[in-house]
Amino acid sequence: MIENYIEINKELWNKKTPIHVKSEFYDVESFKKGKTSLNPAELESLGDVNGKSLLHLQCHFGMDSLSWSRLGAKVTGVDLSDKAIEQACMLNDELGLDANFICSNVYDLKNNLEGKFDIVFTSYGTIGWLPDLEKWADIVSHFLKPGGTFFIAEFHPVRWMYDDDCVNIDYSYFNIKPIVEKVSHSYADKERFINHLSYGWNHPFSEVFSSLMKQNLQITEFKEYPYSYYKCFNNTIKNELGYWEIKGLEGKMPLMYSIKAVKPE
Repeated sequence: MIENYIEINKELWNKKTPIHVKSEFYDVESFKKGKTSLNPAELESLGDVNGKSLLHLQCHFGMDSLSWSRLGAKVTGVDLSDKAIEQACMLNDELGLDANFICSNVYDLKNNLEGKFDIVFTSYGTIGWLPDLEKWADIVSHFLKPGGTFFIAEFHPVRWMYDDDCVNIDYSYFNIKPIVEKVSHSYADKERFINHLSYGWNHPFSEVFSSLMKQNLQITEFKEYPYSYYKCFNNTIKNELGYWEIKGLEGKMPLMYSIKAVKPE
């Protein structure tokens, strides 16, 4: 295990955050005017969150957290990037919402947060930054109330086997070693250069499901999608739903999945 991967990835996300805040990809101005940043997968699965406590793991600079807050949830957002948390707090104050934000690495969260939540939520580009899903699932279970719901929407591990253009298989489906890359730019703005190392991990479904089941979380829903809600991959084409598929592989390659689980009473 690379001991300083957390610090390296934190520096990367601190570099990405100011770029993302100003990017068309995140479109913060439309968000400020009332546009939600949430997608059908999570909205349909979690339903009415009004009055519920919600813990958002790896929340970046808080748009999804604040979208849940607008829907009446009592939200706590967590991210390892102090720059992202600063931006989240500024957005929260500007919009007059009551979300709470904490700067913490997921694995250290027990030392930085107390309480239990009705919902634990994480989405789109999160667990790939974590090497050990058993430790992650322990955190999820620890912060869930009995009867509470866990929900993850994430990019599909099959997608992460391929190169940036989805042509060649360059990486293993299995979590056998860290994926170390030199990041030249962000998915949100490919004109802005970053030039920073990143450490990531691919997690097969066997790892995702077994880690949750070892915590006695009961899987109630599992879905796979042949599209991405976001134009964050190369060589994509918009489908009839307005979402993004790999050109030439339309309807053939899974790009996202979602899992819903419940902690027994």
